[in-house]
Amino acid sequence: MMEKMIFGRFIPGDSIVHRMDPRAKILFVFLFIAIVFIANNAITYAILLGFTLLSVFLSKIRLYFLINGLKPVFILMAFTFFLHLFFTEGGSLLFSVGFVDVYEEGLRQGIFISIRFLVLVFMTSILTLTTSPISITDGIEVLLGPFKRVKLPVHELALMMSISLRFIPTLMDETGKILKAQMARGSDIGSGPIKERVKAVVPLLIPLFVSAFKRAEDLATAMEVRGYRGGEGRTRYRQLNWRIMDTLSLLLLVGFAGLLWYFRS
Repeated sequence: MMEKMIFGRFIPGDSIVHRMDPRAKILFVFLFIAIVFIANNAITYAILLGFTLLSVFLSKIRLYFLINGLKPVFILMAFTFFLHLFFTEGGSLLFSVGFVDVYEEGLRQGIFISIRFLVLVFMTSILTLTTSPISITDGIEVLLGPFKRVKLPVHELALMMSISLRFIPTLMDETGKILKAQMARGSDIGSGPIKERVKAVVPLLIPLFVSAFKRAEDLATAMEVRGYRGGEGRTRYRQLNWRIMDTLSLLLLVGFAGLLWYFRS
């Protein structure tokens, strides 16, 4: 599972989404996060899900690859669904499981919240899968540029976000290697009582933290040796180009928000 995680990974390609300006994609995702909360009935959530699947199709990222890489997220989504199913009251009583009553509103909220969670994860994953960490850094830095007037360290914030995204798959790969090494030594995390599983995780976490701190120290040393002093006076090798396609994508998102508002209860 660690090897199939897609958080922070970048897949080069030549799709419409790949060719979009990173600033447009970042704005698109942030606006989409706000627009998601407009949906409040079956029609709007169906439109929301269809729009998300269309975005996946345009990115040319295989849906199977996306679903397979987000298995841990689906576990969290299932937990959220059952939490709403068993603890949200309202509407008519559907059935009872022991001392727990399942109501119509609980089923409705469980489905809607799960769909909302799913589309948000899909959209943010498309952003990272179709945009290189360097492009994300440049896009965030340009978008936050006006805040430089209030002495906000925009360049440093963008760099930290980029490094965090870049090291997620690296740490996942490192976790997989450590896990295999522990299993070769007879450690078994996947079976036994909860107490024993927690004890077995400790030998996994300690070398992972040591490796993470060592990588951070090596990166800091490399940046210092190369004369890194922040964003002051730095130029960019890659220039961002805002095109008509980027403007049309944001206008499409505005139209999509209007469509959701029209069908909203």
